[in-house]
Amino acid sequence: MNAITPTRRGFLQSSGLVLGMALPLGQAARAAGQTTGLPFAPNAFVRVGTDNLVTVIIKHVEFGQGPATGLATLVADEMDADWGQIRVEMAPANDPLYKNLAFGTMGTGGSSAISNSWIQMRTAGASARAMLVEAAAKRWGVPAASIKVSKGVVSSGARKARFGELAADAAQLKPPEKPVLKTPDQFTLIGKDTPKVDSVAKTNGTAMFTMDIQRPGMVHTAIAHPPAFGGTVKSVIDTAALAVPGVLGVKTIPQGVVVYARDGYAARKGAAALDVTWDLSKAEKRTSDELYAQFAEASEQPGKQVEKIGDTAAALKGAGKKLEAVYQFPYLAHAPMEPLDAVIEMNGDRLHVWMGSQFQVGELGAICGTLGVPMEKAALHEQYAGGSFGRRATPTMEFAVEAAAAFKAWGKGPVKHVWTRENDIRGGRYRPLAVHTIRGGLDPAGNIVAWDQVVAAQSFFKNTPMEGMGIRNGVDDALTEGIAESYKFANQYIGQHIMEVGVPTLWWRSVGNTHTAYAVETFIDELLVMGGKDPVAGRLALMEDPRTRAVLAKAAEIAGWGKKPPAGRARGVAAWKSFGSYVAQVAEVSKGADGLPKVHKVWCAVDCGIAVNPNVIRAQMESGIGYGLGHALYSEVELGEGGIVKQSNFDSYRSLRISEMPEVEVAIIASDKNPTGVGEPGLPPIAPAVANAWRKLTGKAVRRLPFTVGGKA
Repeated sequence: MNAITPTRRGFLQSSGLVLGMALPLGQAARAAGQTTGLPFAPNAFVRVGTDNLVTVIIKHVEFGQGPATGLATLVADEMDADWGQIRVEMAPANDPLYKNLAFGTMGTGGSSAISNSWIQMRTAGASARAMLVEAAAKRWGVPAASIKVSKGVVSSGARKARFGELAADAAQLKPPEKPVLKTPDQFTLIGKDTPKVDSVAKTNGTAMFTMDIQRPGMVHTAIAHPPAFGGTVKSVIDTAALAVPGVLGVKTIPQGVVVYARDGYAARKGAAALDVTWDLSKAEKRTSDELYAQFAEASEQPGKQVEKIGDTAAALKGAGKKLEAVYQFPYLAHAPMEPLDAVIEMNGDRLHVWMGSQFQVGELGAICGTLGVPMEKAALHEQYAGGSFGRRATPTMEFAVEAAAAFKAWGKGPVKHVWTRENDIRGGRYRPLAVHTIRGGLDPAGNIVAWDQVVAAQSFFKNTPMEGMGIRNGVDDALTEGIAESYKFANQYIGQHIMEVGVPTLWWRSVGNTHTAYAVETFIDELLVMGGKDPVAGRLALMEDPRTRAVLAKAAEIAGWGKKPPAGRARGVAAWKSFGSYVAQVAEVSKGADGLPKVHKVWCAVDCGIAVNPNVIRAQMESGIGYGLGHALYSEVELGEGGIVKQSNFDSYRSLRISEMPEVEVAIIASDKNPTGVGEPGLPPIAPAVANAWRKLTGKAVRRLPFTVGGKA
């Protein structure tokens, strides 16, 4: 998620939790990470300097999905600030002040950054505005109601003052208990294409990522992990590694063997020279093919019931036409551009950590626990992160523990612990391998009268501290999410099997929707065509949710569905709801020279509630389409003989190239509903839309991803 499934998160209902604390100036400033030069810090999220700059504290990690811009927009609009005066800073690890209201702790995922902060951040901005207005009213001796605020200027008649001029006076006032929020017709920035707050810094190189952090006396690391999951170090011969110029030492930690060096190149070269004997006696040794076979066998049985309507077995038996399909989905790596990394330093009795953390309090706590340092003597310096797609948020915080272990083993100063691309691709925490078995039946009129779907997959919640949150009554919603909500039939059964495998898995951008949407949307497309129905009209007739119907109708409209595509091309459609948002896509496809689909254009319609920043929404739809398409066409992590991962870098774990990115047209449905997520919902429909077009073009139904394995024509 950027993915963490929001299923059963125990959503908190109190939207004004932080703001009600009414922090005094000094305390609020310290909580926000600033102690001097701030005359006005009305709450944990807003500060105004005498230089007229408004700094917005961002409680979510920014790894390209846009929360820094979105959350700042909410504050700026309610303050009536000028967008040019807005700056952002990342929040420190502090649950009481900065927890995700959907999770109960600091964290980014489940496409929840805007949705959980919608009222909270607007209230922060409205509170600051009210105090600035009150300060001006007292200074000028006029009623507060006579004062106007526009683009960072407070005015009453001929009197004018910028925020910075009023900051010191406003700081002496008590925050309002219930500041009045704007109505949608009063928004000035929300709903507009404001530029992202970090675009310039990321363009000119001034934005700081963990990879950029340098500390005096810092050493660099590289780590060798066991070649199979569950393996451990048996013995190490480090003579050749220590002979590499720049290598300073070699240490064994529970996670593997760490090489310390003056720079990253020497560390990596030293790690390559290690001679390690591994104990693989307890490792997971099954191959991907063996797992597919075992999962498929399980999916033939009903499994744990998730949904049951009517009598599916009887309906299937009496159906005039039947269809059965087995879908196979591989392990997928997240492969963010910046691999996992952290810098750790002890300065006296104070611990400092620099990283782009997705679970700030959890990871800092894990590091502190490993090092025996009290949390109150530790600080997390949140950095920009170069992508995640869910990878930076793990239930057991194991990378943070590994980085702390590497630091502790060195014991001589600051350590920058960085994974190589090979560590990343072979390091586990994959999108789970999954198998779906689906059976459907039609009546003589071509109507769907039976739907039976069973999923066999791993659970990334099981045997973790989050198991009780993700699995209830033996059901993990992430395995089958979205299936029961997509279409309802008179006779329907959905079941699941939680499979036990020693490969670490994790939420991956859009979590279970990555495979559930594909299985459902390709299978229903086949059933509709088998029943003589148009894929769009047939879906619309089955859909009960008006918002799902609206996005499908809009995508079909802008694509010109029903009109004949150019020669040699075909169009496919898919629609899916995830993370509270509704997305439909139409893909236009031809056969490429490599025998794979060449996607020329994608028409996308999205309903995500009130559009805070249409520019970011379009970007995230495009991003989800590109990321999802590349993985559907090319990507797979395979377990070979002995359970050893075959892929290691982008030469063997293929991504979409810029020349392969289709043209994308995005239509955003106008809405008065509260905002929902956009980081993940753009991904689930793309693969089935392409597969449906491909089946129309070639007659080949693709039931094994990626297309390089199951879809070549």
